[in-house]
Amino acid sequence: MTDTITPGLVSLDAPLGADKSAVIRALAARVVAQGRATDADALFADAWAREEKDETGLPGGIAIPHAKSPAVTTPSLAFARLNPGVDFGAPDGAADLVFLIAAPADAAEAHLAVLSKLARSLMQEEFTSGLRAAATDEDVVAIVQAAIGETDAAPARPAPAPAASTAPAAAATAAAAPAPGLTVDGRPARIVAVTACATGIAHTFMAADALTAAGRKSGVDLVVEPQGSSGYQALPADVIQGADAVIFATDVDVREPQRFAGKPVVRSGVKRGIEQPEQLIAEALAAAKDPSAARVGGEASATAAAPAETLSWGARIQRILLTGVSYMIPFVAGGGLLIALGFLFFGDDYSAPNNATTVIVENSLWDLPEGGLGLYLGSVAFAIGAASMGFLVSALAGYISFAIADRPGIAPGFVAGAIAVTMNAGFIGGIVGGLLAGVTAWWIGTWRVPRWLRGLMPVAIIPLLASIVASGLMVLFLGRPIATLMVWLTDWLNELAGSAGIVAVGIVLGLMMCFDLGGPINKVAYAFAVAGLAAASPDNTTPYLIMAAVMAAGMVPPLAMALASTLLARDLFPPVERENGKAAWLLGAAFISEGAIPFAAADPLRVIPASMVGGAVTGALTMAFGVQSLAPHGGIFVFFAINPFWGFLVAVVAGTVVSALAVIALKKWVGRKELEQAEAGVMVAA
Repeated sequence: MTDTITPGLVSLDAPLGADKSAVIRALAARVVAQGRATDADALFADAWAREEKDETGLPGGIAIPHAKSPAVTTPSLAFARLNPGVDFGAPDGAADLVFLIAAPADAAEAHLAVLSKLARSLMQEEFTSGLRAAATDEDVVAIVQAAIGETDAAPARPAPAPAASTAPAAAATAAAAPAPGLTVDGRPARIVAVTACATGIAHTFMAADALTAAGRKSGVDLVVEPQGSSGYQALPADVIQGADAVIFATDVDVREPQRFAGKPVVRSGVKRGIEQPEQLIAEALAAAKDPSAARVGGEASATAAAPAETLSWGARIQRILLTGVSYMIPFVAGGGLLIALGFLFFGDDYSAPNNATTVIVENSLWDLPEGGLGLYLGSVAFAIGAASMGFLVSALAGYISFAIADRPGIAPGFVAGAIAVTMNAGFIGGIVGGLLAGVTAWWIGTWRVPRWLRGLMPVAIIPLLASIVASGLMVLFLGRPIATLMVWLTDWLNELAGSAGIVAVGIVLGLMMCFDLGGPINKVAYAFAVAGLAAASPDNTTPYLIMAAVMAAGMVPPLAMALASTLLARDLFPPVERENGKAAWLLGAAFISEGAIPFAAADPLRVIPASMVGGAVTGALTMAFGVQSLAPHGGIFVFFAINPFWGFLVAVVAGTVVSALAVIALKKWVGRKELEQAEAGVMVAA
């Protein structure tokens, strides 16, 4: 195997920059200079994107920026010992030991395992003290290679002990007798844990080792399953069965969570497993002794990255609804684009979808209908698209329920969504049904049942009872009132479509799409638009108007930031934002509003108001021009599904120019001091 670290990748006590972005960029350049990556900017961008998602500073003066990047050709470790240290976001101050972990996007398991060994070694005092004492680049290479198993030669300086083994073996017998509070039924408490981070290279294994060490120190019988990029070794079923509680220290979904069904659970982000392992163990023990504690299969979604107790009710509801919308979007995007392709074959013949099923049932490629191949392929696209769109409300409800009750909530949520469609309650009915199903499934999951019945709870009993309760309430009490509300809303929108009031609707939708750039308000507007497509017809084209306004307005923020940072006012933007601006052109053109998030995160009080002004202009113009979009996503790349396309382009360009000029004006004439005061006021109010 090629050496993962070489002297050319080491920098000892040389100044690399005053902040972490400069350090990461310098290390990325060093990787490229050694011929191990092709593009320093691309590697930096991938590592920086990971850093912005979650800072990589760790206690003890350590930082591990890392990325899997297509620019990397050889798995590499670039190391810097900094003097003075640089802040990477660790709770105890600046980092003086920095490893850039660079892995190819398609890195082999063997390479990922090597990189993971480094992460585990960083938890050992002997390893880090050896790096701080190293006199030469070669000393550092020897210490690291010994730690990751690339050499058997003794290093010139103290080397760490061999890296820890995989998770099940990590549950060494406790070295200390447990304190009374750390026992269950007079014996040492038994805890199982899962750790996982977004890349599965560094934090995953560091959290596993930190939890294992904390369990050994406290006398608790704790076994950890690290779920890394190189795969994972599942905990034995008998170990899970005998556990008193579960810790999920993860930033991503736990794989096969049903294995832990019914166990009291504590959830957190993976970094908390590194920084606060003792506190997590204490919380797990408290959950084990609390009959009302959350349990796997009966509490919030496994995607939650923060402890549930830290979230307000408003934040929980927001997360629940966004989960439902995010899982619904693929059904809508795929189905909507297929329907748009059908219209590409049929032009403006809005009656064509009504005949699609008949055409594909009565004909085939070997027996084409009278209209020929175009009619047949268009009908196929219509039929598949309509099938996908038919899942819209059910998927929304199913995954809202999943966000509340995990996997046992999916089936009752889908059923409640289907009942909402049957009752003509629309997407509002889907939201209500999903919430009912999720809450009911969660509540049933808290029941204390005999051990022999626990295995049946998540796969049979919870879905059955939750479906009966949620769908029964929809049929007996809630479906008709919600259907009446949907009829009223549809009639109101149709009335606006024939007056100047529809322009006001466009302005409101434009403001919502640009307010939080992919956040809850943006998603509410988008969900409203795509849900309306299911009710569109030759006699009701208002949903197509709304969809066009939402898509056009959502394109404005990234396009405006791209225009301002790459063409109109480059000097007002730092180099990183100018690089982001290049990518924002494509993101904006494809209707990915999140392309403007890096700009908004760095300067929210200038970027967000400027984006909203342009979005309002675009929304108003699409309505004024009567622009219709038959596709729910795609931006300019679904031009064939937008009519008139010239009106769509004019509206997008106008909004983009307005937002770009607005952000430039704010950056030039609104001083930093005023913004800092405003931000401080917002924080105090919050």
